[in-house]
Amino acid sequence: MTKKVKLMWLIGLGVLVLAGGYGAFYYKRFIDYEQAVGAISINEPDLSQLEDGEYVGEHDVDFIRAKVKVEIKNQRIKSIKMLEHYNDRGKRADVLPKKMLEKQKVKIDAVSGATNSSKVIQKAVEKALDSK
Repeated sequence: MTKKVKLMWLIGLGVLVLAGGYGAFYYKRFIDYEQAVGAISINEPDLSQLEDGEYVGEHDVDFIRAKVKVEIKNQRIKSIKMLEHYNDRGKRADVLPKKMLEKQKVKIDAVSGATNSSKVIQKAVEKALDSK
């Protein structure tokens, strides 16, 4: 076997090792993401305990993260603004804040096809309203 062929084999083997390492790393990230989403539980904040003002909250599960600003006025949710919404998995649930505002609740049904994104946004809103 010539030196050139040996070098090609070594380069090919190196590429395979690197690709396998990246695949294992990515798989671990995905498993951790799935577990983080599965662990999300949403608790309904008590709006009667909140003073008027703006509250910021965020939640991150690696492939999806959300940062929101929630405005409270007269113990009601006046607005929910998405400051950041990164979504690398599934559909986005950008309509969820509008639905939460309409129902005046954080814990509502997820957007169809965007369950994980919905959970992350809801958790960010919950955290904002629990950040006293």
